Amino acid sequence: MVADLLGSAGVRTWTTVFVSIVVQATPFLVFGVLLSAVIATCVPPSFFASALPRRPALAVPVAAASGAVLPGCECGSVPVAGALVRRGVPTSAALAFLLAAPAINPVVLVATAVAFPDDPRMVVARAGASVVVAVLMGWLWLRLGRADWIKLPDRSAVDGQPRWRAFWASCRHDMAHAGGFLVVGGIAAATLNVVVPGRWMQALAESPWLSVLALAGLAVLLSICSEADAFVAASLTAFSPTAKLAFLVVGPMIDVKLFAMQSGAFGSRFAVRFGPATFAVALAVSAAVGWVVW
Repeated sequence: MVADLLGSAGVRTWTTVFVSIVVQATPFLVFGVLLSAVIATCVPPSFFASALPRRPALAVPVAAASGAVLPGCECGSVPVAGALVRRGVPTSAALAFLLAAPAINPVVLVATAVAFPDDPRMVVARAGASVVVAVLMGWLWLRLGRADWIKLPDRSAVDGQPRWRAFWASCRHDMAHAGGFLVVGGIAAATLNVVVPGRWMQALAESPWLSVLALAGLAVLLSICSEADAFVAASLTAFSPTAKLAFLVVGPMIDVKLFAMQSGAFGSRFAVRFGPATFAVALAVSAAVGWVVW
């Protein structure tokens, strides 16, 4: 009985999806944790005060644009954004960086160009739509966000230690914390991959507007690393370019894995508000940009 269960196609698919999510995400999570530790222990708060405009409304687009210089995926941007908030960066700016960095960095844009060699507009559309969503969400938080929605993890074991001890303590703390939520998110994403029938998505591809919503939802369920998602989107030949754009914009900003990691980094009260709002804004912007470009 157990042998039959372990050998079933569903279990093999679940295992493949779970392992691929964790393997894809772990190197970038490690990179993000290391960068987060550097920010938390080596960079003085005065650096951010001088690097960003004093007005939070102007700091948001600057922070979003700075995401272009971090070669990583969404798993690495979560701990970095948490470190930015702890170092005094306005939450609105840190969230704009969190959303923009995984989608507009050079590695992701080059991968998108390779995946869509016959349609360079996809690269421009992805970068433009992602920046617009990041800036809008930063401004939305500035307008409606509340500080008591965010609960950063306790780091009393790190604070007050010598720099190098604090660095390694920060690495251990963030890796254990974010890694645990990565595993939880990977389990959820793998389960959804097995449970949701593929024929449902194929049927939705026949409707221009439902196809956009379908691929946006698929991006949430699949939880693919932003450096690999363009190749998956390109393989979905039954869907329109606008639907593929929604897949590429939504996925790096909110998926099952990210929801779990954002809950761990900022608290569940934040995640249950920020996640759905991000999905709605990303979906609307993707549809609008796709309508203009194609």
